[in-house]
Amino acid sequence: GTYRQATDDASTKMNKPKTVLVVDDETHITHVVALKLRQAGLTVLTASNGQEALDLARSARPDMVVTDFQMPLMSGYELSVSLRSDPATAAIPVLMITARGHMLTSDEMARTNIRAVMCKPFSPRHVLEKVRDILGVSDLAPGALRAPGAAAA
Repeated sequence: GTYRQATDDASTKMNKPKTVLVVDDETHITHVVALKLRQAGLTVLTASNGQEALDLARSARPDMVVTDFQMPLMSGYELSVSLRSDPATAAIPVLMITARGHMLTSDEMARTNIRAVMCKPFSPRHVLEKVRDILGVSDLAPGALRAPGAAAA
């Protein structure tokens, strides 16, 4: 019944694919990152601005958020602060992607749950590695990272 599921939460969480919310106002970036993460066995949600992402994070409760810094309506930083200040989303780790090498001060970082900052241009593979790192997932899907027989990049 339902009670058993509540106690069995830890093991079900292990088998359930992790959900990552990818946010960028540049659709092609969202698409490339989402594709790479899905190939690795993750469930991916996408949003094209911070406000949309905030609403989605509150309703879907993703395991992690990957967001661009520079966006209309609400920046990735503002999104991160909002996520952190809402008890429902406060624990969600954030990977920030920025084009301008915009470094956040430790004070700014302290007001968010940003775990890492990556600069554009980036390779989708690096984003995947960071995501796995932050989620603490060592192997998402067998062979997802490189084809059998392919040399390690």
